[in-house]
Amino acid sequence: MSDNTTQHAHEVRQHQRFEFGANWARFLELLDEARIVDAERSLQRMLALSSLAGKRFLDAGSGSGLFSLAALRLGARVHSFDFDPQSVACTAELKRRYASDRADWVVEHASVLDQQYMRALPCFDLVYSWGVLHHTGAMWVGIDQCIQRVAPGGRLFIAIYNDQGWKSHFWWFVKWLYNRLPAALAKLYAYTIGYLANAANILKYTLRGQPMTAIGPLLKGSERRGMSVHRDMVDWMGGFPYEFAGYDTLVDYLQGRGFDLVRGERNRSLGCHEMVFARSASS
Repeated sequence: MSDNTTQHAHEVRQHQRFEFGANWARFLELLDEARIVDAERSLQRMLALSSLAGKRFLDAGSGSGLFSLAALRLGARVHSFDFDPQSVACTAELKRRYASDRADWVVEHASVLDQQYMRALPCFDLVYSWGVLHHTGAMWVGIDQCIQRVAPGGRLFIAIYNDQGWKSHFWWFVKWLYNRLPAALAKLYAYTIGYLANAANILKYTLRGQPMTAIGPLLKGSERRGMSVHRDMVDWMGGFPYEFAGYDTLVDYLQGRGFDLVRGERNRSLGCHEMVFARSASS
């Protein structure tokens, strides 16, 4: 058993980490061509590129492997890794299904916090880490590790949970508790809290005359990321460790390290800011 596998298993046993890979494994049962195409379009839209031909793409925390596959189909040479062994297995399964003969897609088991591993990697034209770094337990270290793997003139595409003050700290506790419940109760807890939270949010915006502000993301957000509503709910409720940052805080932090924001979608609730930064050719 590798050091990463041993560490991951220990953190799960100590209720310090959610098993994202188990959720992704169930998601793969539902994966179809339409979801893969949606993932491709998501990358094209945020990166403002119709093709990734000739690009080197690093997927730091590959999860299901869906966006690694999307990048490959758009023409990139892809290097995927994840800390969760089941996520690595999911990514490897997608490669087996769709690209078993492709030598330009590498799948490895590693941690973004492993400085020795990260420094041994080459630099990439595109470094992608969507909804991952805030679950490492050391978000800013993870961001710095990703920064160092962006080639001059390259781009960093990250998604980080918004800092909502006391609300974010409340959800930290909800997630902490989820990971301490017996498995038989955890899913019931997730669905109960999730539906109550969604209902309260819908009611709030309905009273303001803006019901689709709350309903719209439920209809579109999960589909855009390739997740079902229920998978997304468990993923959100269980996602621990859990950190967060304000949009302007992230912009300032990356600008101070030689990156300019080229596309950003600010989340004003508890969801993720989606941000694409370009590294200056001289930095």
